[in-house]
Amino acid sequence: MADHPIEALMKTAMESIKEMVDVNTVVGDPVETPDGTVIIPISRVTCGFAAGGSEFEAGNGEGGSSGTKALPFGGGSGAGVSVHPMGFLVVGNNQVRLLPVDGNQVMDRLIDLAPQVVNQFQSMFKKKDDIKEKLAETEKWQGGV
Repeated sequence: MADHPIEALMKTAMESIKEMVDVNTVVGDPVETPDGTVIIPISRVTCGFAAGGSEFEAGNGEGGSSGTKALPFGGGSGAGVSVHPMGFLVVGNNQVRLLPVDGNQVMDRLIDLAPQVVNQFQSMFKKKDDIKEKLAETEKWQGGV
């Protein structure tokens, strides 16, 4: 049995979408900075697809697919693709971060930065404790002379 004309319409539309949208559209090509940090753009891709068709009656009044000859066919298809940048995946300095493009995600950004802030405070207090220990050792040695 021969392929129905609507199948050709759908196949053509789907192949066109496949050519437009691939994995490199969602996860872009990585860019390496001079310090070795790798930046990968991340996007959201949405697709819409529609196809439809109709067979018309033959000259003898017969319609549908019961006839032996191919009936006149009319149809169409369409597709739409939308690409929205979401952020950048930053890989470097032994960490991976997602930097969102949308400025409305301030709270998400603060939550992502919270562990770094805590680590900085811990390192500051550790340095302060180390200095106190060194001063105590110095006073101990000076007092014992």
